Amino acid sequence: MNSNTSPDNYAELDPAKIPAHVAIIMDGNGRWAKKRLANRVRGHEQGMEVVRKIVRACRKTGISILTLYAFSTENWQRPKPEVTALMALLKRFLKTELNEMMDNNIRLNAIGQTERLPEGVRELLHKTMGMTEKNDGMLLNLALSYGGRAELTRMVRDIAVKVKTGTIDPDSITPELISDHLYTGGMADPDLLIRTSGEMRISNFLLWQIAYAEIFITKTLWPDFNRDELMSILKEYQDRERRFGKV
Repeated sequence: MNSNTSPDNYAELDPAKIPAHVAIIMDGNGRWAKKRLANRVRGHEQGMEVVRKIVRACRKTGISILTLYAFSTENWQRPKPEVTALMALLKRFLKTELNEMMDNNIRLNAIGQTERLPEGVRELLHKTMGMTEKNDGMLLNLALSYGGRAELTRMVRDIAVKVKTGTIDPDSITPELISDHLYTGGMADPDLLIRTSGEMRISNFLLWQIAYAEIFITKTLWPDFNRDELMSILKEYQDRERRFGKV
């Protein structure tokens, strides 16, 4: 992301042009740790601290939905000690951030194959989601054990079963019906997709939902990402003209 804009506060943003839904691919924890000759887990720990700050900033900015790519289906293939550490960090996050979510009227949700999570993590996740379910200030989506292709495969199977049983007429299948059968059913699609660490790919994230999202790539590693850079990206987003394929 190339921008010379560096707003010092939220007042520089146009409230009428705040994106309703922001999605973030949080990349670079491992490289951040490597640069500091530290264990990869240290990078994930620092990344979790950044999550807290960015969630708080998005809530204050007025963003309605924030979706964070926290753990992909492919991440299960990482070394077992790292996966175990990531699950422990997730449990810590759920415990330590509950009061923050309640105080800031944030509802927690999870998208992905959450049934693959360890039982203790899964139970705490659902407990936290239940405790925050009446909050309506911002929706925080954690993409956990998530993969875009897996999500689309699940959607096709669900619709195919309903067609087979006569619940759905094939002629009634529309983009809106497909959206309703995704993990994000009922939510607005992302207006803005941010990827940290400079990698130029979307890594199997929200493949259907980001069809018209504005994409910003920053070379900043996730543990170094901060509120000021988020504000700069939001300001640049507001300066873009979104045409959705029209003239």
